[in-house]
Amino acid sequence: MNPVTPTPTASSSVNTRSMVVIALMTAVTCILGPLSLAIPVSPVPISLTNLAVYFAVYILGLKNGTLSYCLYLLIGLIGVPVFSGFTGGPGKLLGPTGGYLIGFIFMAVCCGYFIEKSHQRVLHFAGMVIGTAICYIFGTAWLAFLTGMSFSAALGAGVIPFIPGDLAKIVIALVIGPELRTRLRQAGLN
Repeated sequence: MNPVTPTPTASSSVNTRSMVVIALMTAVTCILGPLSLAIPVSPVPISLTNLAVYFAVYILGLKNGTLSYCLYLLIGLIGVPVFSGFTGGPGKLLGPTGGYLIGFIFMAVCCGYFIEKSHQRVLHFAGMVIGTAICYIFGTAWLAFLTGMSFSAALGAGVIPFIPGDLAKIVIALVIGPELRTRLRQAGLN
């Protein structure tokens, strides 16, 4: 009697492809996330994590883009040094930048929603700005709570200096993200 070998179905190959692209975007976030620059006026470093999240939701959509970021967060929480400044572990989440790390989840959801629901770049831009603002709120509230700063002082330390750079990252994502998504679809990977 010969054992029956299961044959791959179309849905399993799609799932496998999705898992591969999710893993790839998680790896991209793990590469870009630790690249950071400390600035003297803030305990919050300049990081490329939000750029990686913008790309992830453009390429993967709301659900899988958010999943990709959550996987990155879990990798960092177990101690792999993928957070800003090549750090990792739960101490980073409990530290001054922990609110931003959590805020990125909601940023991914917001950005992904706008990108999935519209083909207009102006709405993609609006979604990324709103998502980034949500991340700022989480990060600022946690920074204020943890350091004893007023909310406005935490805003000045953890948001205001980052607005120009984050707007530049949004513009980069608006230009490159749709092209990456199109190329991956043409290659049958998305």
